[in-house]
Amino acid sequence: MNMREIMKAQQRLQKLQEELEQSQFSGSAGGGAVMITMKGNYEIIAVKIDPEAVNPEDISELEGMLLAAARDAFGKVAEAQQKMFSTLTGGIKIPGLF
Repeated sequence: MNMREIMKAQQRLQKLQEELEQSQFSGSAGGGAVMITMKGNYEIIAVKIDPEAVNPEDISELEGMLLAAARDAFGKVAEAQQKMFSTLTGGIKIPGLF
């Protein structure tokens, strides 16, 4: 790979990262009772909780759903990042990237 190709790849990576950071990913739990939305840079931008999911006598259930929804959203961002790098590298795995 020559210097020109490296520069093009860096520019493309930067563009893809910017697009990913502006993308939104939603994770849910409890059949949609809890939704967490985050950007591609893992910034949480919204949390929605169905009032029916709130049982003051069992807060641990709501906490579990919040955790599950967050993990779901994080997983979707990680998957999108992996696809982005795979597209950039033509499917070749580069040690240390993913």
